[in-house]
Amino acid sequence: MRSPQSMNHRSSSVFVLVLGVIFTLSTAAFAQTQTQQPQTQAPPEAGGPQGEQGPIIVPKKKPNEEPPPPPARNVPKNPEGMPDFSLRVDVQNVQVPVQVTTKDGQFIPGLTKDNFKVLEDGVPQNITNFKTVQDAPITAVLLIEFASNYYAFQYDALNASYAFANSLKPNDWIAVISYDMKPYILADFTQDKREVYGALNQLRIPGFSETNLFDALYDTLDRVERIEGRKFIILVSTGIDTFSKLNYDKILKAVKASQNVTIYSVSTGEALRNYLESRYGGSSGFGEYNLTFLQADNQMKTFAQMTGGHW
Repeated sequence: MRSPQSMNHRSSSVFVLVLGVIFTLSTAAFAQTQTQQPQTQAPPEAGGPQGEQGPIIVPKKKPNEEPPPPPARNVPKNPEGMPDFSLRVDVQNVQVPVQVTTKDGQFIPGLTKDNFKVLEDGVPQNITNFKTVQDAPITAVLLIEFASNYYAFQYDALNASYAFANSLKPNDWIAVISYDMKPYILADFTQDKREVYGALNQLRIPGFSETNLFDALYDTLDRVERIEGRKFIILVSTGIDTFSKLNYDKILKAVKASQNVTIYSVSTGEALRNYLESRYGGSSGFGEYNLTFLQADNQMKTFAQMTGGHW
């Protein structure tokens, strides 16, 4: 017969064993439950893929949800002591300068505001003030052909150039460029009439006999293109081009593409040609010679008409 102590000890061992089995079974059952239980799905309003990858944290925007405020702008602060202020300008009048000429480049005088109509987005605008301005300052380039050819051509070129210089106003900006085989800047833009006279005084002894008009005109157009506002080119020339790199078609395209440039052409040697034609007519080969100058005059006339100038 076993003693009570031994039985109690055995009972305790069995109880401990039973508890160990129960705890082991419970742990296994809990692990199996965790393995078989599917992952928690995101609510329908959550954005992103579902299933094994799980939901994305950021939910979709609700229909009535207000958009988030924009980030604050980093506005620079005024220096200390300078108050904050805003400026607003209401423009009641807008000046619209216009120049009206005929097809031949002749100015049309005597116009009034009833001869004009101003539209903005198809809506007629009221013309409150209308006046003709004859003494407005100009920005012009005096482009002069000065080559070793007939003296009559040189004389006419200088005579026309000095006449233009005498008509300048104090606020006019004028540059002087001469050319034969290539252009020469005799005076940059200036309002000093003495500098213009000084540039013309340099034209005393001609150099080359070639007259590359197309290249000189293209170079002048390229220079004045970077100047704001309306520009004028006073072309004093025979109109004859010897062997420019540009041909007639290319210089016409350049003249047509020029912005805010008006060309006024002054033909030199015309008096001599008229004298020879009236005295000799088509004899002694002058008829063919005069035809060359007629073609040259037509070229300069085309330059002027394409830009709204006068020949």
